[in-house]
Amino acid sequence: MHLDTFSDRVEPLQVVLVLLHACDMDTHRFSKIAAESLREAIQDAGGREVLAIGRQGEPGIVSEISIAARGGHTSVPAIRHFMEQGDIVIHNHPSGSLGPSSADLAVASDLGAMGIGFFIINNTATETYVVAEPVEKRQLKKLVLDEVVSHLLPGGALSKSVEFYEARDSQIDMLEAVVKAFNEDGILVVEAGTGVGKSLAYLLPACRWVADNKERVVISTATINLQQQLIEKDIPLIEKILKRKITSALVKGRRNYLCLRRLHEAVEENILFRESDDELASMEKWAESSHSGTKSDISPIPSEKAWSRVCSEADSCTGLRCVYRADCFVLMARREAAAANVLIVNHHLLFSDLAIRSAGAGYDVTAVLPPYHRIIFDEAHNIEKNATSFFSSGLNKYAVGRALGMLYRELKNRKTGLSIALVRILGPTPVLDSFPGLVRQTHDAANKLDKIALGWEQGKTCRFSVGDREPTPFEEEISALMEELRRGIADLSHRLNGILERYDEEDEPDEIISAKIAARRLESIALFCGSFQSHRENPDSVYWFEKSKTSAGELFAEFKVTPLDVAEILKDSVFSRFKTVVCTSATLAVKEDFTHWLRSCGLYSHEKSPVNSISLASPFPYEDRVLIAVPTDAPDPNEQDYQTFISAFIKDALITSEGKGLVLFTSYHMLSQTYKAVCDDLSNSGIRTLVQGSDDRSRLLSMFASDTNSALFATDSFWEGVDTPGESLRVVIICRLPFRVPSDPVLEAKHERIVSKGGNPFGELSLPEAAIKLKQGFGRLMRRSTDSGVVIITDPRIIKKWYGEAFLGTLPQTKRSFGPTANILHDIERFLYP
Repeated sequence: MHLDTFSDRVEPLQVVLVLLHACDMDTHRFSKIAAESLREAIQDAGGREVLAIGRQGEPGIVSEISIAARGGHTSVPAIRHFMEQGDIVIHNHPSGSLGPSSADLAVASDLGAMGIGFFIINNTATETYVVAEPVEKRQLKKLVLDEVVSHLLPGGALSKSVEFYEARDSQIDMLEAVVKAFNEDGILVVEAGTGVGKSLAYLLPACRWVADNKERVVISTATINLQQQLIEKDIPLIEKILKRKITSALVKGRRNYLCLRRLHEAVEENILFRESDDELASMEKWAESSHSGTKSDISPIPSEKAWSRVCSEADSCTGLRCVYRADCFVLMARREAAAANVLIVNHHLLFSDLAIRSAGAGYDVTAVLPPYHRIIFDEAHNIEKNATSFFSSGLNKYAVGRALGMLYRELKNRKTGLSIALVRILGPTPVLDSFPGLVRQTHDAANKLDKIALGWEQGKTCRFSVGDREPTPFEEEISALMEELRRGIADLSHRLNGILERYDEEDEPDEIISAKIAARRLESIALFCGSFQSHRENPDSVYWFEKSKTSAGELFAEFKVTPLDVAEILKDSVFSRFKTVVCTSATLAVKEDFTHWLRSCGLYSHEKSPVNSISLASPFPYEDRVLIAVPTDAPDPNEQDYQTFISAFIKDALITSEGKGLVLFTSYHMLSQTYKAVCDDLSNSGIRTLVQGSDDRSRLLSMFASDTNSALFATDSFWEGVDTPGESLRVVIICRLPFRVPSDPVLEAKHERIVSKGGNPFGELSLPEAAIKLKQGFGRLMRRSTDSGVVIITDPRIIKKWYGEAFLGTLPQTKRSFGPTANILHDIERFLYP
């Protein structure tokens, strides 16, 4: 890790008079104990430089000292992580000359922006040179519990602001826990069942805190639906309740915004190649009147291929040099975020911000987001999954093609790309003349790697061995091809950087800036290839590929590097850094046991402060209004005739319920087989069948909600985030217990690590993970206290296997019907139509 250093060397003309002999301690700045601690630390270091962190007791007096680093006679490491934790950073100059060096002034300026003071002392701690005074800490106004709670009580502001007010004890319990987390700088984990009203339970304390203390709070969610609910519905309600204006902003990831420069480049390129593109033309017209520039505001939403040509990307941004900077949609969104005290973001964007901060940017500056010190994670059951996704990296032939296409491409006998543009600026050179041939060779290497990977016959995915395991011939072939691709990419990058070094004009044209962007992309790809090729040396990551399909149905191989465990990342970048962290979801615990979630997120043995975890049951009357049904004569899902059984059963169940059903699968294959088997019979019975993938997710849900005689067949992403109250959803059919596929490369690697530590991977990982997901699927049925219906679990293992109780014990108490299919269908009909 690179360390900045302070230095004892002063500028030539600086003259500072210091006392070189011991005298009375500097009681104006240090308590006696603190001064003695400094003197002893310097003596223990042999009179060399020492970096200390000081904390103030009474204002202006350092009363507590922590030693962070020791150096030599002229410098000491300036370790940012430690420096940010104190009120004042202190180091000594062994020479006795207390004048600050250039390095001292630079660090003092950086710390001063965070309100941290900077002192230089002599070796006897008797003289102090104050480079920067610490900013006096503002006293925070703590929340008054009774005042905040009163808003939710009968006769309170909420009851006067909503039409269907209902007092909920569980909501008040959660609000009290959130108030305590804010007042005591604590970590809170809350499982709040459906209907608790958790968004108001955390928003009321958070917004009151923001209003009283002018601190910023970030609220992170997993879905855009919840983000829009918070910003459009819940926060305006909170403003009405508190009678205060809360400045808030919904912050989206950069790729959600249109880049005007890339749009105009794409339009010009189409003109050059004499191509017409209706999507591009539509986006160009839309951009003229759009105020936000976000993809979600375009109707119809453009294809991913079209949007990827024009969206904003960090590594292609030209910053201050961009001619469209004044109208930049990303900058407008950032300005809005900087002015807001409540930021609504998604988990992926938050991790993007945290990664920059933990890499050295710090926690009191603007990174992706402006600085903040308190976080609320809603839909927190997704934190570990989203963190794993963010800290993973991937590569495929299309990504390579896009990077190479920036350098050179041919279409309809026309040639374009940066290598052509650079000739116009720098003149022809042998290096530039070599680019077309090298680009073709590297394209061929990427296509060859893709072809060999697609030839893998042992499944959809392949994991590469690490550690002492001998590589297979297939792994060796992939490694050799990855090295061939790396060499080609690295060669192009080296040549491009060599050309750019020749250009030393201060005013760089757009082509030079774009060439630098292209060079960075090539370097990134080369690093990935190098990492993948040396995968055996990194047992903390999983190296694998999977066969995927484009929207047009073309197969390609996606190579991935995934961290095996993100618990330490989350612990270090989130839970150890922020004053208040609240994590909430309807599904965090297995039978009120949070162990699995706490362990996966780095909170199982957290040192910063005790983790307060509470489970609040849903107030909904499940015992009277929900029936769980399990057909005991169903075959085991691993038997061949299971597909035949569920096709027949689902058809009969949906005809019995007259549609109104959400059918959840764990695989696209089973979904496709079942849908094909039943769609005609259901249609003949007057039931409209909707299937995931046939239309946009939001449009499918809208059609399902508006047609009470429809059934929706879906998989993974529909197990959560579906909120369809009322008559449109009366039956949820879960076709298989949601265990992850054992051959999943990341799951497989996690299992092996648990076994190596003497653990039980099924009990520690697979079972709790599946139980939490089942609870998510179950939660789709009852969205309001007046809803009622049936949850059918066609997998008989839930009552026949020993682990079934872990699943059933995680669900609320309901009516039950376990028996033969004929009895189940009869009970369903009686329950739905008494």
